[in-house]
Amino acid sequence: MAFIYFKNIHHFCIRYIAICLKSCMIFRESKYHIYHIIIGAHMSIVTGWKTQYKAYNQNIKRFILATVFTQLGMGMYTIMYNFYVRELGYSEQTNGTIIAMTALASALILVPAGLMSDKFGRKKVMVLGVAISTFAFFARSILEIDQLLIGTAFITGVSTAFIQVSGIPWLAENSTSSQRVHLFSFHSAIMMAAQVVGNIAGGAFSDAFQFIFHLSGLWSVRITLLIATIIYMAGILPILKMNEQPRKQPEIKTVASFRQKLRTNKSQIKLIAMFAFAQMIIGFGSGLVIPYLNLYFADRFLASNTVIGLILSLGQAATAIAMIIGPAIVSKVGEVVVYLQLSSLPFLLLTGYTENLYIAAIGFLFRQALMNAGNPIQASLVMGRVDDSMKGLANSVNQMVFSLGWALMGPISTSIVMLYGAYWGYAYVFTITSVLYLIGSLYFLFVFTGKSFQKEEKQIAKIS
Repeated sequence: MAFIYFKNIHHFCIRYIAICLKSCMIFRESKYHIYHIIIGAHMSIVTGWKTQYKAYNQNIKRFILATVFTQLGMGMYTIMYNFYVRELGYSEQTNGTIIAMTALASALILVPAGLMSDKFGRKKVMVLGVAISTFAFFARSILEIDQLLIGTAFITGVSTAFIQVSGIPWLAENSTSSQRVHLFSFHSAIMMAAQVVGNIAGGAFSDAFQFIFHLSGLWSVRITLLIATIIYMAGILPILKMNEQPRKQPEIKTVASFRQKLRTNKSQIKLIAMFAFAQMIIGFGSGLVIPYLNLYFADRFLASNTVIGLILSLGQAATAIAMIIGPAIVSKVGEVVVYLQLSSLPFLLLTGYTENLYIAAIGFLFRQALMNAGNPIQASLVMGRVDDSMKGLANSVNQMVFSLGWALMGPISTSIVMLYGAYWGYAYVFTITSVLYLIGSLYFLFVFTGKSFQKEEKQIAKIS
């Protein structure tokens, strides 16, 4: 009975896609309306993004260049590192522990890192983060003892947190309110595009070293990781060239001054907490699936590294396109962030239950684009409503609760897969993720579109 029940979910997802396609044929007026919206968005992108980019100052352009290098290296590194641990002969639980330790370190350090970023400056914190994380990536690429792998994973989580908490506030402080939605979308799209190239390059390099140069599986992955580390390290050069005005240090440097800061910004703290709760639910769902997508395609479909890299890179590309088009679509048909996220759930379930690689890839692509398209808009919503002195804290809290989900759910995900196997294990994991995404999206919908939030938003705008 259970088998029939879960198979029905698979059939439901296929029917869902068929109904969507059929609806486009039946409701021609709606189809033409959506068609014109998309075409209009595309035409505005061609001219609009050029104008937007030219208006950005050198600090933003240099940070975007740094993002290209770091995300290109990260894209190569993250797609191959799970396979590196597997090539060393460790179990999936070790993989889960390493990922959980990285996320746990980020969760622990993100708020202190955000406060450091607010106090000492974004540039100094980012330089420190890139330097330490480069050392950590290099060490993780050559070490083989599991305790050392876990320890350097912790260092990675700490160091990358300094970059995470400083990037969005840096963009917000160097842009105007009218630029932020487009800027955040453009930056996110650049991140995705760099990861696309990194994912493809990681899988291609690894397979080339193994099948063309006849290196062992371990050394082919290891050399790929070292190349990724070098590319990542290059991202520090544009950051060093960025210019930041010295920050005014408060006269009273005590814990009491921080408490006073919280008391005088209660409305902003409330807003940060509301966003953080939504991020925490989504993070718990994401932590079950996203870190192990490469293992999912390898275990269930026996896909090669090149194929896995191609699939994951296409997912990043779909996300990048959705993020670029997102602001134009929102300006025409309203903020549809939550509805995009909800529409991604059938595709997530389809990916979890199908036994066909092509269907899984298609479901994954739609899930990636729909679920992540609204992230820049949400980030702009937060950054636009908090004071500069609170931006680092706001961003770090959101990143912290998201990382907490990855830290706690990673071992649970690998344990479920080991217990129930490559099919039912991933099916259960994808189902739990869908439920958590549903709860998080509905919470965001009801809380941030309600009248009480609109009144609170007006109060915050007066304070900011």
